[in-house]
Amino acid sequence: MQKIIRTYGILCIASLLFLAACEKDYGNLNNATIEDLSKNATKSELNNLVSGTESGMRNSLNLYLDDVGVLGREIYRLSVSEPRYVLDLLGANNSVLMGTNPYITIPWAARYRVVKNCNTLIRAATNSTLITDSEKKGYTGFARTVKAYQLLLNLNLTYSKGIRVNVENPELLGPIVSYEEGLKSITSLLDSAKTDLNGAAISFTLAGFEGLNDAAGLTQFNRALAARVSLYQKNWQQALDNLNTSFFGLDKSFSVGAYHVFGTGSGDQLNPTFIPQNQNGEVRVAHPSFAADIEPGDNRINKTSLRTSAASLSGLTGDRDVWLYTSGTAPMAIIRNEELILMYAEANIQLDNLTEGVKAINIIRKGHGLGDYSGSATKPALITEMLNQRRYSLFFEGHRWIDMRRYDLLNTLSIDRSGDDVWSEFPLPVTEQ
Repeated sequence: MQKIIRTYGILCIASLLFLAACEKDYGNLNNATIEDLSKNATKSELNNLVSGTESGMRNSLNLYLDDVGVLGREIYRLSVSEPRYVLDLLGANNSVLMGTNPYITIPWAARYRVVKNCNTLIRAATNSTLITDSEKKGYTGFARTVKAYQLLLNLNLTYSKGIRVNVENPELLGPIVSYEEGLKSITSLLDSAKTDLNGAAISFTLAGFEGLNDAAGLTQFNRALAARVSLYQKNWQQALDNLNTSFFGLDKSFSVGAYHVFGTGSGDQLNPTFIPQNQNGEVRVAHPSFAADIEPGDNRINKTSLRTSAASLSGLTGDRDVWLYTSGTAPMAIIRNEELILMYAEANIQLDNLTEGVKAINIIRKGHGLGDYSGSATKPALITEMLNQRRYSLFFEGHRWIDMRRYDLLNTLSIDRSGDDVWSEFPLPVTEQ
């Protein structure tokens, strides 16, 4: 970790952070160094840091989604060139997860690179005399929100192994903290960012944040993420409180929210999860249970497409391509209202507000061509129904494995071959051990 952060920080700031991955050509900024930016960054330099940070958030997301999707039995990643997706990730032939392998080292490093960018942005904005105090708050509020989100993604992977929260000084990194302490620190970061955004002036534009580009919108985005963390902490009332100050709405479109966006322009990046239909050799197919378990008439079946012929590798077979991201420029949700409605349902069910929970579940069901929920109105039954709706509404968005883990249901996931395993967490990368 220390080597990754120090090396990346020097190289990326020198090129103004992920310049090659940004959508725009920002020109020569006279090779600004970390020291230059930390002393008196201009608004243009700060905006480049914002763009580089947002662009970097997209890096290696395909590896993250494949990790949690395979372990959560949402998908098979059938890759002839990378057999570890069907071996290590599923525990085949006595395989185990290794901290030296790219399924953990690459996404882990990508998230901490963005954390490094956020720390640089916070320091640069705080020390600049060329922007107003309210503009400083806009930059730091954005940076702390993104930093919290990136840390959460890594914590999702390593779970009880923990994460390193304090990485501001590459020469003196903070300790690895537990899962519970990690969530507490992430919550604190989000709360600090919310304070920053109160009365902030936003001097930058974000791609994929339609309707959320001002201080009020970024606060709503921040609170949506905070609601997700509250659920992980089983703090149900706090989750509802956070939802009430987010962009959540039972009557809003499911798609309202914040997204990673992609493009074909020079220096931009295509959606790394896109694979054309009916490919061979490099295939991402839905786990067979996705279609087997879905209710008749549920239009979420269209998140997959029936292949002309089944794809197979190492004893695994799937006949439906993952078809959630249907082009190289398809946006990828960071967080959206459909997830927030399901959070609302979950928190209310856990608080024994069962009628309100059913109301939210029915909004999801009707939105996908299904009738009202007609099962038992008991708390256990409604938790099962809520998790089932999350399974299909949030398919391949990075949630099912985490949901099954936090409800102690990993043992209910499919064992697809004799001797396979369902893992609860990834090991820390070897550089952290």
